[in-house]
Amino acid sequence: MTRSQLIAPSILASDFAKLGQEVTDVLKAGADWIHIDSMDGHFVPNITFGPDVVKAIRPLTDAVFDAHLMIAPCDPYLEAFAKAGCDIITVHAEAGPHLHRSLQAIRNLGKKAGVSLNPATPENVLDYVLDDVDLILVMSVNPGFGGQSFIPQSLEKIRKIKAMIGKRPIDLEVDGGITATNIAEAAKAGANVFVAGSTIYKGGDSKTYAQRIAAMRKAAKTAA
Repeated sequence: MTRSQLIAPSILASDFAKLGQEVTDVLKAGADWIHIDSMDGHFVPNITFGPDVVKAIRPLTDAVFDAHLMIAPCDPYLEAFAKAGCDIITVHAEAGPHLHRSLQAIRNLGKKAGVSLNPATPENVLDYVLDDVDLILVMSVNPGFGGQSFIPQSLEKIRKIKAMIGKRPIDLEVDGGITATNIAEAAKAGANVFVAGSTIYKGGDSKTYAQRIAAMRKAAKTAA
């Protein structure tokens, strides 16, 4: 099954002083989803957005809010992120002992369920949950901070996971160091959702956001 190629800017790289405007601008510039990196300072060494921030920006758009929870434990917060307006809620395979339970809980809240894998996590952790996920997120950097360089070994993991997915209607997302230079490789390997933070937001404005997103989309399509 061929999935649509989607660009999901990470607001982690945006200007927090004008977060609402940054969300609006990047969507007007052609973004498909808004990627929300929530970090707890425990599972990863950084603290970012909670449900209240999601709730504050939700009225600005009906675009898909793609929440990536780098939180351990995650289960106590799933309902809050769902009620705040997240459409997809992704949890880490490494963040707790009961991945299947977490994925079930997300779906029971009426949201799409995602699972994320850190760079050193093997793809076989997905073996028994493939029918319980709507999205798989491959981390191509170690989570916690934006602006890192893409880890090349991630491409082989993407290829393997794409083969595991088969004909299932699952989006395969990649996050970390994605640029217009390497997005085609990730797309060729099998990814169809591309998270980019610094690549889109750093030193830019609404005009440059559009140029950067267009460049990424054009490069990705060369691998389609």
